[in-house]
Amino acid sequence: MANSKQIQQYHKNIELFQPKRGFFNKGFKAFCIGGLICMAGQWISNFYLSSLAINEIEARSLMLSTIIVITALLTGLGVFDRFGQYAGAGTLVPVTGFTNAMTSAALEYRSEGLVYGVGAHMFKLTGAIIAFGVLASYIVGLIRLLIQFIIN
Repeated sequence: MANSKQIQQYHKNIELFQPKRGFFNKGFKAFCIGGLICMAGQWISNFYLSSLAINEIEARSLMLSTIIVITALLTGLGVFDRFGQYAGAGTLVPVTGFTNAMTSAALEYRSEGLVYGVGAHMFKLTGAIIAFGVLASYIVGLIRLLIQFIIN
């Protein structure tokens, strides 16, 4: 049986190998990288606005499509996973996190075929996000309708 001195030494040894928490540093890094992703999206949107004869809504749609395609390609090449490990939650908030989740699930099950593999498992991770998003938008829409009905 270990005595108290051995237990204290054991806990000191464990503390050496435990990861440091660093909430502020990780949060700041995630904030900055998420902001850089959003800045890149704004730059792409401005590029589409200036180079194509389209309005702002169409430019936003093209920008989102571009970011989704870039993220899917980087996920397929294995680059986005390493970037996500470095950036932390900064890659989860923009549309890149959703795209990465769908593409990763699709790539994981591609060996089982297009229908039973990719098609059946692609929404495994993101299906709950879509379902709760639709439900939340429905509830918020009903609340807005109720408030407008009361005001008028």
